[in-house]
Amino acid sequence: MPSIFTRIVRGEIPCHKVAEDGHFLAFLDINPRREGHTLVIPKVEVDKFFDLPTDVLAGIMPFAQEVAKKIQAVVPCDRVGVCVIGLEVPHAHVHLIPIDRMSDMDFSRQKLKFSQDELAAIAARIREA
Repeated sequence: MPSIFTRIVRGEIPCHKVAEDGHFLAFLDINPRREGHTLVIPKVEVDKFFDLPTDVLAGIMPFAQEVAKKIQAVVPCDRVGVCVIGLEVPHAHVHLIPIDRMSDMDFSRQKLKFSQDELAAIAARIREA
């Protein structure tokens, strides 16, 4: 069965898209740690990050770098943190999270809630950066 992320890539499930090319997709996390929390995924479905084909693994970080620059341009933060956890969805992905302190990357903290309109506005600001 395809992962939820594969279904997003196929357009079966909507997302708040931030960036896309032929190999990767970036979209807002619907359960963000901070405003602008973005997921970067390869379009190929591979469960574990380090099981990605070498060319995909080599390409995901430059793609994520461009997305992170856009996030930092529109979301007030000291930097954009990056992490790979991979337990939530069986599809390799990178979290890009605007941060000011270490605790901003704490996944045990309560998630933020944004309306669909708020998420759409955040995604638009990042896309346009």
